[in-house]
Amino acid sequence: MRLALAQLNPLVGDLAGNGELILAASRQAAAQGADLVLTPELSLWGYPPRDLLLRPSLIAKQGAVLNQLAASLAQELPQLAVLVGMAEPSGAAPLPNLFNAVALVEAGSWRVVARKRLLPTYDVFDEQRYFCAATEPSVLELERGGRTWRLGLTICEDLWVEEELQGHRLAGADPVAELLSSRIDLLLNLSASPFGQAKVALRQSLARRAASRLACPVVYVNQVGGNDELVFDGASFVVDASGGVDASSAVVSQLASCKEQVSCWEVNDAGPAASLPVAPLPTENEQLFRVLVLGVADYARKCGFSSALLGLSGGIDSALVAVIAAAALGGERVQALMMPSPWSSDGSLRDAQALAGRLGLGCRTAEIAALMASFDTALTPVLAGPPSGLSAENLQSRIRGTLLMAVANQQGQLLLSTGNKSELAVGYCTLYGDMNGGLAVIGDLYKTSVFELCAWLDSTAAGPCRRELGLPGDGELVGRAIRDKPPSAELRPDQLDSDSLPDYAVLDPILKAYIEELASPEQLIASGTPAELAERVMQLLRRAEFKRRQAPPLLKIGDRAFGSGWRMPIAAR
Repeated sequence: MRLALAQLNPLVGDLAGNGELILAASRQAAAQGADLVLTPELSLWGYPPRDLLLRPSLIAKQGAVLNQLAASLAQELPQLAVLVGMAEPSGAAPLPNLFNAVALVEAGSWRVVARKRLLPTYDVFDEQRYFCAATEPSVLELERGGRTWRLGLTICEDLWVEEELQGHRLAGADPVAELLSSRIDLLLNLSASPFGQAKVALRQSLARRAASRLACPVVYVNQVGGNDELVFDGASFVVDASGGVDASSAVVSQLASCKEQVSCWEVNDAGPAASLPVAPLPTENEQLFRVLVLGVADYARKCGFSSALLGLSGGIDSALVAVIAAAALGGERVQALMMPSPWSSDGSLRDAQALAGRLGLGCRTAEIAALMASFDTALTPVLAGPPSGLSAENLQSRIRGTLLMAVANQQGQLLLSTGNKSELAVGYCTLYGDMNGGLAVIGDLYKTSVFELCAWLDSTAAGPCRRELGLPGDGELVGRAIRDKPPSAELRPDQLDSDSLPDYAVLDPILKAYIEELASPEQLIASGTPAELAERVMQLLRRAEFKRRQAPPLLKIGDRAFGSGWRMPIAAR
């Protein structure tokens, strides 16, 4: 039997468009001789559809789209069967009243053949708000190649049952164990698993463990593309029946990371699954860069923007965002606005202009000294003197934020915010100033990670990736002048970030321990953090909660981001 892994990039809520996407993938699969097409979890909706699932009109439309897909397949590809992720009404009156389900579309009709057992409600997931948990395992019998194949069907979290590998698991059934008595030939897992660092290896480890337990190959199909804060990296794969001694021996088919792809894999009745060439996955820095590029490209495209704007200061954060935006949209569709004040250094201005030239960005300048003076004049009677200290610094940032919003509004551009996670964590950012924007591109990237990623971008190892994404492939891209510059907001003479914050090499490990590892202040102190420093960082983080609540959405790349998975109260002690 020949299976097609359809790694799709759906638009959330676009049922008709996603149906066409599935049909187009089915045509590609049929051209490759496929018998069965596998699409990701909730492929007809795109993941996560969130409260769109509460709209009865869309649930009704889903049935019509499935009927149309079945009719089109019957007319064009009558021998092909397709597994489609859908939301099945459960018949229950109160919420939740849906199943996260899979439909088999073939022979001009469709029927539900699998329902999700384990419903995640942690981090960014909230499936118990919408879905009922199924109670029975799902086995599909399919006649192909002169025999009946018994296919075990699981949906995303149903495979995540190995606490030893994961560190935790949902309470409830073990859908893999409950398939043991069914003696299945293949285990299929249809997923929408967002990107996370080291997550590709973890998915493969879970699949290998399931393959060993069930003594059959495991086929894992993942969604690809950016949907709001989440970026799905694809990287679908097949592992053989033994599970392999290690990942390299187990994986017999590997799809690309961060790209749509339809690829076939064949399993033979006479022997083990056929192996295919397995392309290596990107290195950690390349994978991170590709995920950020995909996140920006899809956020712009799916929100209807064809171009973007950012403030370019000559600092490393805006430089990295500029590189990502140029790779995502093309340099000709990214505009940089330089907004120097009397405190902006000549070196920073030269660095920003040189970077814009290397990337092919449109670059314009708007001086803000006169605007600063106007604010001083207007506020002097109110404050009995001109604004000073932090108020004066924030005014500069808000002047720049206002100019950026005005230009973006006038030109119909997506404004990209350039702040990093370290700044967002401790509030080293200005509401209605540098926090303005439609998307915080690196809002889940610590400052030390920004430096590391920029160093990789400027290395020869990044050349092939840069060229593939339409960036200059040779020479420095960010530039050593930007990478070696001490971090500074340049809002007062000779200002450095280290005047207000611990060095980022000291600060970032404290933030990671508290935010992602949930360490307490006492644990930080016991691990060697000075008590005064631990308390200072915790106080900064707590006091900045109201700012984070008003920040633009960010691209989640870590274990715990300041997005829908971060639900801290503002008024709290």
